[in-house]
Amino acid sequence: MTRYAHADPAARRIIFWRHGRTEWNHAGLFQGQEDIDLDDTGRDQAARAAEILMARGPSSIISSDLRRAADTATALAERTGLPVSYDKRLRETDAGQWQGLSFAAIDEQFPDDNAAWRGGDPDVRAGGAENRLEVGERMLAAVTDAVARIAPAETLVVVSHGGSIRAALAALMGLPPARWGALAGLSNCHWSEVHEVVGRSDALFSWQLTEHNVGLGSLPAEPLEG
Repeated sequence: MTRYAHADPAARRIIFWRHGRTEWNHAGLFQGQEDIDLDDTGRDQAARAAEILMARGPSSIISSDLRRAADTATALAERTGLPVSYDKRLRETDAGQWQGLSFAAIDEQFPDDNAAWRGGDPDVRAGGAENRLEVGERMLAAVTDAVARIAPAETLVVVSHGGSIRAALAALMGLPPARWGALAGLSNCHWSEVHEVVGRSDALFSWQLTEHNVGLGSLPAEPLEG
């Protein structure tokens, strides 16, 4: 289990783990809530990353119910013996009309909305469906429910998606929406870790980001949303 010199030994920890690669990731298609399987590379990524995360001593695993996240979570469950709890609130952004389109096609067909989305506008609805604030709210609710069930010094692993994890991190740490873009996206099968700041009850400083977008090291960056 990784320990940090500045961390309170009673602090709870949350690891946000993005799923492994899919064919749609590799092709540069916006997956959103389409239920796409891991490809062979993604399954290998999940197996290798699970070996690393197992050493962190996870206490609980929750996952999006979409197959690419659920199968990634299974790789860790098989190594730890922990059950996986599935929560629809951990799904990727519902991207409506954009789902299944390439990012180039989205830019061509929806130039204004896509420019606002890529610029970090928190109110723009991806493909006419969800906006980032709504994603952050449901992700935060799911994570808050799950972390309440773990004890001090325990670690929760949240298996989800690139866009929804970034929204969750921003919401959890109380970042103003205009600053959400300061968080880089996660590569496939990479993770970020936050530690509880023990003794602080205010939402803004209750959690501290200690690792971001770490993982297997040599993976290429794939499109964020998915």
